[in-house]
Amino acid sequence: MTLMSVENVGFAYGKGRRVLEDISFTVPRGSNVGLVGESGSGKSTLLRLMLGLDSPQQGRILFDGAPLEARDRRYMQGYRKRVQAVFQDPYSSLNPAHRIGRIVTEPLRSLKVPGDHRKMAEEAIASVGLSADTLDRFPHQFSGGQRQRIAIARAIVARPELVLADEAVSALDLSTRVRVVDLFEEISERMTMIFVSHDIGVVAALCDQMVVLDRGRIVEAGATKEILRNPQHAYTKSLLASIPRMPEGSVTL
Repeated sequence: MTLMSVENVGFAYGKGRRVLEDISFTVPRGSNVGLVGESGSGKSTLLRLMLGLDSPQQGRILFDGAPLEARDRRYMQGYRKRVQAVFQDPYSSLNPAHRIGRIVTEPLRSLKVPGDHRKMAEEAIASVGLSADTLDRFPHQFSGGQRQRIAIARAIVARPELVLADEAVSALDLSTRVRVVDLFEEISERMTMIFVSHDIGVVAALCDQMVVLDRGRIVEAGATKEILRNPQHAYTKSLLASIPRMPEGSVTL
């Protein structure tokens, strides 16, 4: 069953060059889909559209079979309960003046989610491998990898159906990146994920479907294993050439 569908989407900023041109793909419920491309490929703009921060100028985005109504405040409140995001820089997304407990429970308050918010935050923090006393501390007391785990806990605390991760490991060192990728893999067993990255190796480790973007267009899309084994487009081949290869098409980080 399809959870999200992007249909013939186009977008341009002002009167300039179109950033996205005729973008179409689907996100099956329970699947992981990777959006891969270098800077300027349009993946960040596409993420904004999927989050409802902008609206397509051409085409449409469907969520659970219904159009994503970015200008409808009431619709978006319900949408935010079902779709959450994790961004690249965990420190800039965590208010340094607030304790972690307040940060993690913020979605619960803003979305008016009923229940014991402290208990829900403790469960979310535990699910990302941190102790309950984390909630009583401040962001500056944690490493970059721990802060990203906190950001992930905040994204999943309201138990969304879909998590959009935007370059969520690119700011981390290699060893921390591997641990956070493993965490995303565990989380993806419970919810659908769209992973946006310039790193095709990270996407290959997490996603069973892949969409490759180049200059605002999809140049290749399909099952990740098939693309790794037999890339069709020169741009995809160049991305694959930059990462180590392992037997049977698997990719190491």
